[in-house]
Amino acid sequence: MAASAQKGTSVSVPQLRLNFGNVEVLKTLNLDIADGEFLVLLGPSGCGKSTLLNCIAGLLDITDGQIFIKDKNVTWEEPKDRGIGMVFQSYALYPQMTVEKNLSFGLQVAGMPKEQIADRVKRASAILQIEPLLQRKPSALSGGQRQRVAIGRALVRDVDVFLFDEPLSNLDAKLRSELRVEIKRLHQRLENTMIYVTHDQIEAMTLADRIAVMRGGVIQQLDAPQAIYNRPVNRFVAGFLGSPGMNFVEGNVTNGASTFKAGDTAIPLARYKFERTPADGAAGVLGIRPEHIVAGSAAAQQPFSQKVTVEVVEPMGSDTLVWTKLGGANFAFRMEAEKILGPGDQIAIGFDPSKASLFGADEARL
Repeated sequence: MAASAQKGTSVSVPQLRLNFGNVEVLKTLNLDIADGEFLVLLGPSGCGKSTLLNCIAGLLDITDGQIFIKDKNVTWEEPKDRGIGMVFQSYALYPQMTVEKNLSFGLQVAGMPKEQIADRVKRASAILQIEPLLQRKPSALSGGQRQRVAIGRALVRDVDVFLFDEPLSNLDAKLRSELRVEIKRLHQRLENTMIYVTHDQIEAMTLADRIAVMRGGVIQQLDAPQAIYNRPVNRFVAGFLGSPGMNFVEGNVTNGASTFKAGDTAIPLARYKFERTPADGAAGVLGIRPEHIVAGSAAAQQPFSQKVTVEVVEPMGSDTLVWTKLGGANFAFRMEAEKILGPGDQIAIGFDPSKASLFGADEARL
């Protein structure tokens, strides 16, 4: 077990476990977050991401392991003594206080001098562009403005580590997109360590320096967004990231791992880079993202191509999502919005298997 956080590490969580009674919620997690890093904890509801954040914040007592923040063992420290600022899903603003009072109240309780409080409130409100709102009460603010104030309340604490627990999930799609950009700008300006919990893979991909994909209290994969997107370690990670999701075709790896067969469809694997070679005839699942499919006359130039019948067409505005069948499985690909297709139309599709992902019977990457 680590004696302290490594140099250059902002938050370190060695051998952390958390049980609720006989239920193991977090299962021996090891996580190091670098100074100034934006780490996103991503996963479905109940995977343990908010629980892990609450452990780091000191809102939950852990069963085993330790928590270090800036080289200090804070495992049993109170939340106020951990040097963190936290932003929750609910804005948790005091309704009877103005925005200015909401920002300054915690500092006043801590006994900070008035001049210093005023400077911090002024700085935070300028960064978040909420100066015109300082004399309003929360009831007079929009959802996006309230969330800016909630972020500002963490910002005035002038801490090293910010924790965000699904801060945008109560907002509509347009506001989520706008505030996502603001949070990214905030991180680039402050260069503080930020740990951000979400179930939204678009938020994760756009915000993170690294993503920790969680499932059942275990980190499945921890890496840069593009690395996880392009080389998922297992089928769960592959299916969780991407909108629309990755296509999955069940079949067998044959001919000395040179071909993937799904019914009458044979996909050459000469360009695929195996991480482990399966036995001949082993069951597997081939995954390929819709944006990696080439449709039309250019499909013939791909290592694999086949004619398919269009079943459903979904116009998406900037492009069109087309659904068909491949190897007996539902299969989606993208096309330019200008191309007009309808159910029953025949079209050639193709792809390069080097962009695919193969998973074995254990669902781990082959």
